[in-house]
Amino acid sequence: MKTQIKLISLCFPFVILSCSAPSEKQNTFTSIEKKSNEVVLSEEQFKSIKIQLGSTENRSLSGSIKANGMLDVPPQNLVSISAPLGGFVKSTELLQGMHVKKGQVVVILEHPDYIQLQQDYLDNKNQLEFLEQEYNRQLDLSKENVNALKALQHSKATYFSTKAKVEGLKAKLKLVNINPADIESGEIKNFVNVISPIAGFVSQVNVNIGMHVNPTDIMFRIVDTEHVHAEAQVFEKDIPKLKIGQTAHILLSNESKDRLARVFLIGKEITPERTVRVHCHLEGEDANLIPGTYFSATIETGINSVSALPLSAIVNFEAKYYVFVEKDAATHRYELLEIRTGASDGGYMEIDSPLNDFQNKIVVSGAFELLNALKNVEE
Repeated sequence: MKTQIKLISLCFPFVILSCSAPSEKQNTFTSIEKKSNEVVLSEEQFKSIKIQLGSTENRSLSGSIKANGMLDVPPQNLVSISAPLGGFVKSTELLQGMHVKKGQVVVILEHPDYIQLQQDYLDNKNQLEFLEQEYNRQLDLSKENVNALKALQHSKATYFSTKAKVEGLKAKLKLVNINPADIESGEIKNFVNVISPIAGFVSQVNVNIGMHVNPTDIMFRIVDTEHVHAEAQVFEKDIPKLKIGQTAHILLSNESKDRLARVFLIGKEITPERTVRVHCHLEGEDANLIPGTYFSATIETGINSVSALPLSAIVNFEAKYYVFVEKDAATHRYELLEIRTGASDGGYMEIDSPLNDFQNKIVVSGAFELLNALKNVEE
């Protein structure tokens, strides 16, 4: 029994030693320490990674700007049709997507006010002829000093007042597409035709038979797709890179091949989303394009002299870009900094973030190894 106890006592220290040996080796490997976004390398790791330091450089890069937007048409190519004097919808054949010609009747309206308007015009028109003759008669009498000045003035005022009323009624008739000449020939209509001022496609129909519409109601919207342009939303930081005439590659959300366009106008107002509208003209008109279609755009900005770093210095982590900077050379301590990037060309990438305080402190070789070390510490 004593012999067995001695054997157990001898084996017990051996078990402790055999369990503790791997932990010492593991501690040697994890000599990287983590403080927020910092890593500290051991001397062996520093020699193994072979870190090289550098600074940002001025480089001439062929740049581009990424943007999103929507197809649109100029204001003169989009028409909202209303009823100038209101009325009841008598008939219409329009449906969304139908093509209409310029001058085509899009809806017929009827209302008792149309009849009254034509009657008023005829009454005042007939009365105007009598008043004109009376005014001329009083004018001739005044030249011979036969009538009183008061009679002439009254005749003149009545004549010109009625004449103005006739002209106003004539303008109202033309507004509702009624020819005054037809009324003078004795033709009075109880309906009016509303016509399309442009050729295009019907995008909205907001009426039905028997519906009463007011002058402020929009009955139809007609869009002319002969000149569809691209309205891109570009972030304000990229606006200084834009110039009129630059090439843009437009990729519509429902297409797999991009279309070429040119920057035509650059907006002068910044939206609450900190973007500026950039008006681009598509090369080659396409009447099949639909306003309101979303797209992504790549605008070529040409050769620009920018502050840049080699791609080996920049790491991408969780959809963001970072660089490592040396904080303490003696302890091999490095800090991870988030940066804003721009164009990439020839193995270099534009840096929009100020890094002037880190001259010869930016890790240009070994950044990926440092990122892996930082992630290992987190795990």
